[in-house]
Amino acid sequence: MSQWYLSFEGKQVGPFDRSQAIAHARQNSAGFAWRDGFTDWMPISQIEELNSSSAGSKAPPPMTGRTTSDEIDFKIMGAEMQFVEVELDPGESVVAEAGAMMYKDMSVQMETVFGDASGSDTGGRFMDKLIGAGKRLLTGESLFMTVFTHTGQGKAHVAFGAPYPGNIIPVPLPSVGGSLICQKDSFLCAAKGVAVGIHFQKKILTGLFGGEGFIMQRLDGDGMVFIHAGGTIVNRTLSDGETLHVDTGCVVAIAPTVQFDIQQAGNIKSALFGGEGLFFATIKGPGQIWLQSLPFSRLAGRMLQASPERGGGKGEGSILGSLGDLIDGD
Repeated sequence: MSQWYLSFEGKQVGPFDRSQAIAHARQNSAGFAWRDGFTDWMPISQIEELNSSSAGSKAPPPMTGRTTSDEIDFKIMGAEMQFVEVELDPGESVVAEAGAMMYKDMSVQMETVFGDASGSDTGGRFMDKLIGAGKRLLTGESLFMTVFTHTGQGKAHVAFGAPYPGNIIPVPLPSVGGSLICQKDSFLCAAKGVAVGIHFQKKILTGLFGGEGFIMQRLDGDGMVFIHAGGTIVNRTLSDGETLHVDTGCVVAIAPTVQFDIQQAGNIKSALFGGEGLFFATIKGPGQIWLQSLPFSRLAGRMLQASPERGGGKGEGSILGSLGDLIDGD
């Protein structure tokens, strides 16, 4: 008879026989289950029957970092300046960066938490919360996050706005193997239960010249996450060994299976006068990638060049030029 292993909120229990597994599943159907014959852990709610498929049993694969996230519905509004409206059932929660909220219903309660607001950190020990906060500090984010919980009846809504022109990308983490690596400032909000951690660039040159530094954000869990990027978004799935050269600032997010490296941009002449910088990113599959057409650093650079302190002005592009500024009183 096959032995069953169960996992609730990241804690693994077992082995159990079929009757014991059924008893535990009835007490908490929000966990995961595994037995010999399963390729991976499965949500208990999706297992119609607990039956044996083989006489023997073996140890299950490790349940590394998986959490049970709230299932949320959402709707993305707008075109160039988007925001996401999340629909919550009673008791459901969504976590977001401080200051990202646009509006909410009265029944949605706000709570500021220390750390990354994942299930383990909000209810865990102080040391766990301190580690979660330290990870966020390394990525340049606030030490605190905000949890929005529906405490009333029926449906409730809360919306989060993008910080600059661009698009919001919804990514169900199970579709990318439970993890997503993204820019430090691209995370907008997620279902409660998603852990917001850090990802270190192992190669020195990649960290120095890869456009994102040594530290990127890593989102882990089994819920929905929302990230923001500038301009138009391109989502591609690279096959095994397929390689793409990308401007370093245009990389928004990659699956953990994708290799991220840098390469010198041509010869010295191209690097100095081509306008593309000294290096570009080399992305090698397999896995999904998300690219943006307008990195915020590029937008900020153009705005800085157009400022009066850098020589920009109202007369730029007109026939009168500086004379027009003089006539206008500038």
